[in-house]
Amino acid sequence: MKTLALHNLKGGVGKTAAAVNLAYLAAANDVPTLLWDLDPQGAASWYFHGEPQEQKLKSVFQGSTPVGRLVVPSPYENLKLIPADLSYRYLDILLKKVEPPREALKRLLKPFSEQFALAVLDCPPSLSHLADNIFEAADMIAVPVVPTFLSLRALEQVQAYFKQEGLDVRKLRPFYSMADRRRGLHRELIEQPPLAMARALKAVIPYASMVERMGERRAPMAAYAPSEDPALLAYAELWLEVSAALRL
Repeated sequence: MKTLALHNLKGGVGKTAAAVNLAYLAAANDVPTLLWDLDPQGAASWYFHGEPQEQKLKSVFQGSTPVGRLVVPSPYENLKLIPADLSYRYLDILLKKVEPPREALKRLLKPFSEQFALAVLDCPPSLSHLADNIFEAADMIAVPVVPTFLSLRALEQVQAYFKQEGLDVRKLRPFYSMADRRRGLHRELIEQPPLAMARALKAVIPYASMVERMGERRAPMAAYAPSEDPALLAYAELWLEVSAALRL
């Protein structure tokens, strides 16, 4: 099983939309997929109508409940979900009680390799003990970056943190998200990417109303958008790059 994390130190960059759409596209391409929503906001869970199970989360980390009992079905074939809710704000505390400190999440994911080919992690925007566990567990960390200097600064901070902590910076694969080519700065940063985007995936996810309608439909884009929609095509291109890099 491969593990793909969607992470950014900065919020509001299209991270959950990418996680939801990539998980759906993986499942639609016959890749048995588990989406684990690690963000206390539970937005990915909400899109997939997943009901959180607060008490089970606590007992999993105490060792009294198998992690597989957290899994619930999604409305889509080949795709299952571990939903989140506000109780996930305690994940840092729960993970700190497990030794070794950065490998708890990786160990929890291991049993799922018997059932799934891909685990997608929708991650909260932070550098934390949970983030350390995510960085250790993931085979790839896809980082959505809005073409602005503030968003690029957040990427550079994560890259610097990886180097400082001796983590494998090659896992970080940024891509442009919520891009509006009508804006001069967006267009300039896409056409002349800075050094921080040197290992970027080529797909550029546009800022589009069709993406925003995910909230109205509570569904991934492919469930309602026309097949020729530019944003849907961009997510499909992103999936092809990710799946090739992970050798799925």
